[in-house]
Amino acid sequence: MPKLANFPFSDAKVVELAKELPTPFHIYDERTIREAVRGLNASMAWCPGFRNHFAVKATPNPYILQVLKEEGCGTDCSSIAELVLSEEMGFKAEEIMFTSNNTPIKEFKKAKQLGALVNLDDLSHVDFLHKEDGLPEMVSFRFNPGPGRTGNALIGDPKAAKFGCTTAQLLEGYKKCQDLGVTRFGLHAMVVSNCLKVDELVETARMLFVLAVQIHEKLGIKMEMVNLGGGIGIPYLPGQPVIDVASVGAGIHAVYKEIIEAKGLAPMKVVMECGRYITGPAGFLVSRVVHRKRIYKNYVGVDACMANLMRPGMYDAYHHITIIRDERDHPGLPSRTAPAADNAADLITKEPVFDVVGGLCENNDKFAVDRPLDVEPFVGDIAIIHDAGAHGHSMGFQYNGKPRSAEYLHRLDGSVIEIRRAEDLGDIFSTLDFDGARAFGGGGGPLSWIRRTLKAAAWCNKR
Repeated sequence: MPKLANFPFSDAKVVELAKELPTPFHIYDERTIREAVRGLNASMAWCPGFRNHFAVKATPNPYILQVLKEEGCGTDCSSIAELVLSEEMGFKAEEIMFTSNNTPIKEFKKAKQLGALVNLDDLSHVDFLHKEDGLPEMVSFRFNPGPGRTGNALIGDPKAAKFGCTTAQLLEGYKKCQDLGVTRFGLHAMVVSNCLKVDELVETARMLFVLAVQIHEKLGIKMEMVNLGGGIGIPYLPGQPVIDVASVGAGIHAVYKEIIEAKGLAPMKVVMECGRYITGPAGFLVSRVVHRKRIYKNYVGVDACMANLMRPGMYDAYHHITIIRDERDHPGLPSRTAPAADNAADLITKEPVFDVVGGLCENNDKFAVDRPLDVEPFVGDIAIIHDAGAHGHSMGFQYNGKPRSAEYLHRLDGSVIEIRRAEDLGDIFSTLDFDGARAFGGGGGPLSWIRRTLKAAAWCNKR
């Protein structure tokens, strides 16, 4: 198969893994993760105190967080579950950043208890937090530039985004916090996602540095920290260039000197919250071809589905797919040599292309549409879905009662360890009460009373 730059396995190793580990499963390459963090840290080495707060939502697994902790990352959390994951893995205080929206008080309280950096999404949170639990020592606000920036396809138009505050709201929010005794401040924005353009990422830094100067001039507040968000992208398409992260760091440094140092606001800590850039290329969804169907299109059915990787069905996102031959017999699967239907007269696409699909009862359960593949897939072959290390397993769900798959880590020494077991039907049903439901159906509730009443009336009429 074509050797994509970040793929760490030979064909023989893939076949061996798929023989030992039930498909589908996610597997992550530790070396790729560590190298991505080190490259990002090197690009920002000019900035004392730089830290990447890994977006936990991308790959919320404690083993992954341990690797990242060893490389000097912090965490970026959006929920109480992500805060607890960070706490359990030993992240402390301002190594944790909490950026949420529509946030219940218990989540704010947990963040404050941990000493996390709290990033407020709305002006109203100032009075709410002050009343309910007291404001933390350091407060940051999330900025939404509205018409000032265009965003991109994944994150959307800032004017239509639910996140962040307007400029006027920011100024009011900082002033309120100042009046209520807050003495340390931060600023944050996230306006692009999966961006491969150096100039767009540098422009986010310019936007926030200019805003930091404006806030200082109007309120006398000197920003301690500016969080540039994440947004550094990965090349999902083969042949797409890898972003030059060193150029990103150099560009941000130039703007920092031009604006922050020139206005006497240095030193100011600059941080990021990259998730996809760190783990996306390191992860692969390994599945097996279980069915072929020929009607108006040529379908390749795999044992993974949208419950394992939602991005293609949700965003029409491209994930490269590699087919690896596995010609062994596979009990329980159709024969790989079984003849396929002749659909030549009905095909709506004449090129040798395939739709690679899962088994959900949803027509958008597709990993690829009209996709040319390196080889024609047969039942039993292995389908590797690339760049599934971020927003893959973590966006999984249980529609149609599909248990979520296992996760494995490919270690530096070549070993493979399980870092999350696969779910089974016991997990699917663990929150249900079958005994209670059977008892409910047999003798309780208003419908049962109605049925008993009707039966009694019928019996009386017979008499």
